[in-house]
Amino acid sequence: MLITLKLLNMTKTYRKIRYGLAAGLYLFLALLFVSCRTLSPLTTPPEKGAFSLPEEILPQWQAFADQWCPGIDYFEGSVREPKFRFWALRVDLTEPALRIVVSEAEGEINGVIPSTKITSFVRRYDCLAGINTNPFSPVSGKEGEDRTIVGITVSQGVVVALPHPPFDALVFYHDGKAAIVNQAALTVDHTSGTIKDAVGGFYAVLRGGMVLEEAFTRGNARHPRSAVGVSADGALLYLLVIDGRQLGSIGATEAEVGLILQKLGAADGLNFDGGGSTALALKYPDGKVRAVNTPIHKLIPGKERAVATCLGIGYVHEVLP
Repeated sequence: MLITLKLLNMTKTYRKIRYGLAAGLYLFLALLFVSCRTLSPLTTPPEKGAFSLPEEILPQWQAFADQWCPGIDYFEGSVREPKFRFWALRVDLTEPALRIVVSEAEGEINGVIPSTKITSFVRRYDCLAGINTNPFSPVSGKEGEDRTIVGITVSQGVVVALPHPPFDALVFYHDGKAAIVNQAALTVDHTSGTIKDAVGGFYAVLRGGMVLEEAFTRGNARHPRSAVGVSADGALLYLLVIDGRQLGSIGATEAEVGLILQKLGAADGLNFDGGGSTALALKYPDGKVRAVNTPIHKLIPGKERAVATCLGIGYVHEVLP
């Protein structure tokens, strides 16, 4: 009888422990879920688009950061064949609360700039989002080193780096419109007189709503990609990153970059510096900044590269209610 009672008590104790562990696990998962929700950059939970082919992409835009300012929409998706993941922002350049931010020169203006990670850039300039742009040298993951910028960079009318033909560039004019132009057409006088901000990239992949033939023949290798698109009227800006060099996302070709920008709504598109430099950093409602994609500097998933010029989307506090 005594043995039976001891066994019964042990059974009850075991049940209490089991139920306690289950309750603790449930509470932990609930707190984790809530914390993940608070980190969402969206005002509503995101709808992730899953598509069989790049040609089938249909953007499911959602408002981004309305608690700060309007004019930015967010979309993320994946493609099954070829297998890759991508993230995109659509920015309304006519929204008065938004501002364009380009990396500034420190000291002498000679085409050299201190290296920075995209996340650090977004924090420093109080942006909502930031993406890497120009190619550069040398390559490393250390911040604060000198980087020689390849291609044009203009920050608030100040020419930080000169044009580099035959590459193309994204320019922002004083009238608020944006365009993708060849850097051969951007002389120093022209740049300082009519352009407010500009960043360089590699080559255009989309013109007049059509993927360029050169994009099919020039860049067939699969890599992580950073890119930008502009609407036909120059009023909408599209930022795009595609993960690569990973099991879950093998990267995209230049032609696929052009096709995705086309599907997002762009008329013209430009391939930025990619590979291990690819990163799109966002500011979240709790103030934290992180890359929404998985950067892969030196083939290490999650390791962010320190790059040269960055493009940021900020907001004007005085304009907001």
